[in-house]
Amino acid sequence: MTDKELQNLVIEISINVFHKSFRHQAYFNKRLRSTGGRYLLRSHNIEINPKAFEKFGIQEVEGIIRHELCHYHLHIEGKGYKHRDADFRFLLKETNAPRYCSNLTEITGKKSNKSYTYICIKCGTNYDRKKRMNPAKYRCSKCLGHIKQIG
Repeated sequence: MTDKELQNLVIEISINVFHKSFRHQAYFNKRLRSTGGRYLLRSHNIEINPKAFEKFGIQEVEGIIRHELCHYHLHIEGKGYKHRDADFRFLLKETNAPRYCSNLTEITGKKSNKSYTYICIKCGTNYDRKKRMNPAKYRCSKCLGHIKQIG
C-alpha cells in the first residue's frame, strides 16, 4: 500500500464513518516502532506504522485509522481528544474503533546468560555477578582485600 492509497482510505473512512471530511495528510512513517499510528496536533496529519499493514493486513490499518480519526475530529471541534476524555471514549464506541492496536513489537524472550566471576586475592571468596563491574572500585566484604575478575 502506498501513501496515496492510504490517503484515499483515510478520506473514505472519514466520510463513511464520521460523516466529516479529512482535509490533511495521512502517510506511513517507518520510524514508528511500537505504536500503530499517531495523530499530530500541530499539523493535523496522521502517521501510520507500515508494520501494522505488513503483519496484520488492511483490517488492522482501518482500525488504527478510525482511532486516529477520533483524535483528529475531536481536536478540530475543540472537544476532548485525549485517551482519558469522555468525548474520545464515546466516539470510539460509536465508530467501533479499537482502543489499542495489536502488538507490533517482537518479544524474543531471550535473556543474557552471561555472568561474571570475581575473586578476592587475599581470602579467595568468589563473587558471581550478572552485571559487569569495575573491580578496582570494590573490596572484599569479608577481609577488605582486593578483587580481580577471573571469568
